[in-house]
Amino acid sequence: MVLAGWLSKQVAIIAVPLVTILFGVLIGYLAQRSRFCSVGGFRDFFLFKHTRLLKGYIALIIGAFIGYLVFWLITPSAFEHFPWGLTSGLLSPIPGSPAGLTAAGYVVIAIVSGLIVGFVGVFLGGCPLRQVIMTSEGNTKALCFVIGMCIGAVLFAAFISAWGVMLVKAVGL
Repeated sequence: MVLAGWLSKQVAIIAVPLVTILFGVLIGYLAQRSRFCSVGGFRDFFLFKHTRLLKGYIALIIGAFIGYLVFWLITPSAFEHFPWGLTSGLLSPIPGSPAGLTAAGYVVIAIVSGLIVGFVGVFLGGCPLRQVIMTSEGNTKALCFVIGMCIGAVLFAAFISAWGVMLVKAVGL
């Protein structure tokens, strides 16, 4: 069954990025005003049982999923592989994925990389989003982190990601 959606794929190619940028600006503004930090949210929860920042993190994840679902309903042809998880398991390849990994493989990579980002974030005093916000507020230490993060992303994409994919495929995920 092919859903028609509310927008054609040609219109969605322009509309979805524009709406995404508008939501990004809104989320950035709200994150700056609330001093949002995902690492700080987990820290506050585990050390002090404070849930204010953690609730924002959970709301961000839920909002992102709802937004993706809404975009899929508006123009399913632009997100043709979205509901693949409902019909296939975690060990089947994700359609259209660049590395050809299974969902379980991507989950393993996400958990390992998330732990590394969290570990580094604890030492730096905030998650990458918080560092970007602090950079916009004029913090030069955060600026060094953001520049290093950009350089690290390029190096990771060019060299290290292939090793991670090779390891995950060797394990059979």
